[in-house]
Amino acid sequence: MHNKEIKIGAILSYIFIVINNIIGLIYTPIMLKYMGQSEYGLYSLAAAIIGYLTILDLGFGNAIIVYTSKYLANGKKEELKNLHGMFKILYTFIGIVSLVIGIILYFNIEKIFLNSMTAYEISRAKIIMLILTFNLAITFSMSIYGSIIIAYEKFIFSKILSIVRQVLNPIIMLPLLFMGYRAIAMTVVLTILNVSCLIANKIYCEKKLKLNIKTTKWDKTLLKEIFGYSFFIFLCTIADKANWSIDQVILGSISGTIVVAIYSLATQVNSIYLSFSNAITGVLIPKVTKMIESNATDKEVSEIFIKNGRIQYMILALILSGFIIFGREFILLWAGTEYNTSYIIACLLIASATITIIQDLGVAVLQAKKLVRFRSLTYIILAIFNVLVSIPLSKKMGGIGAALGTAITLFIRDTIIMNIYYYKKAKLDIPRFWKNILSISIPILFIAIIGYIINYYVYNLSWMFLFVKICIYTLLYFIVTFKLSLNNYEKDLLIKGPLNKVKKIFRVFIKSNK
Repeated sequence: MHNKEIKIGAILSYIFIVINNIIGLIYTPIMLKYMGQSEYGLYSLAAAIIGYLTILDLGFGNAIIVYTSKYLANGKKEELKNLHGMFKILYTFIGIVSLVIGIILYFNIEKIFLNSMTAYEISRAKIIMLILTFNLAITFSMSIYGSIIIAYEKFIFSKILSIVRQVLNPIIMLPLLFMGYRAIAMTVVLTILNVSCLIANKIYCEKKLKLNIKTTKWDKTLLKEIFGYSFFIFLCTIADKANWSIDQVILGSISGTIVVAIYSLATQVNSIYLSFSNAITGVLIPKVTKMIESNATDKEVSEIFIKNGRIQYMILALILSGFIIFGREFILLWAGTEYNTSYIIACLLIASATITIIQDLGVAVLQAKKLVRFRSLTYIILAIFNVLVSIPLSKKMGGIGAALGTAITLFIRDTIIMNIYYYKKAKLDIPRFWKNILSISIPILFIAIIGYIINYYVYNLSWMFLFVKICIYTLLYFIVTFKLSLNNYEKDLLIKGPLNKVKKIFRVFIKSNK
């Protein structure tokens, strides 16, 4: 059951990504058309501001997963009940704090955007922020259940719930858009769906996992240990928010909602790209924690780190190279000529995020080995650097300047500094990791250059033409990587294994109908 949950969970993660992309392709242009740039920028800006309150999680979400995995591995059932009880109280308090801060922001929004937004835009932004504040407060008070489900490695339920939520959003929202409702209605719908999923998680934990969350004692020693662990994850969360969300706030205060809308569309592309990192890594974090808890060797941990990185890279390299080649045509067809600049911004963001994504499992290793302090401090220092660089670049180059500041920061942080730390302190075999990535990259670079040259000279702005070119490029990519890049394990995992399962299902179906 353990391996089944991991495998099916990973498959469902990719199904979620595919569904999410299909919905995005169909739903986003309709949404942009009916909402308009100003309204879309307004919603994105309000969401970015309230999104900063998610740092109040203080790293507890990750701590729940790690400590629950440890207690399960050691059979500490009574201690586990008490652990969850303490987290429940902490999260309830955090929910109240987030509500208070959100209300304070509500009453001070005019002071922040007085010079870049109209009175009408400010009034609507305040309503959106108030709804999002309520959403966040409820999320905090019930978020423990989602983390527990991940720690118990019940990925099937978790992923199916995410898929259902993703599908329901446009089904509910599209009729409302046609009726004239816009950003405020979208915020209400998202809040209702989110609260429904939180309730579903709670019911699953109580009924299926038979959890009895209670606080038998307030364990100050354990609490101190958890705070010591989660504090540095909290610092990383602040840094990530600064790197991925601060640009919209900077642009909103400097340039207004139109520029924010252009940048936000690029971040939507980037979010889809980043979601691929969670598909495999998300289901491996508990496994890595248990490996290190069971005294696995550095070589064994490095092996799974490299395997994960190789698979991630081969999937992401297809998306990255494909977007660089065909992305401008896609943006023009998908969102319109007014979003042309979003292509350059998206290229900068997804290219700079690639190293971070393919080494995501390294973060889990640091957390399991309790080596997060250096990473946290590095992230905070580089986040400040990002803000200092992005402000003048945003004034001079708009959204492209903001994205360039983020790209420079991530390159210094993840490609240089963190790789040295992974090698020296976490004892991960970084030289062998990069040797593997380089061997994969050479044939991929070759096919990408050919694809770019052909696309440059064969240009026709239409969905059909673009679809055909993407299919041909994808087919060539798979042929080249299958022949020159994939090892036997990856061929079996990514291609032969799924094909054999499809054949088996087909044979069973044929026999049952004879």
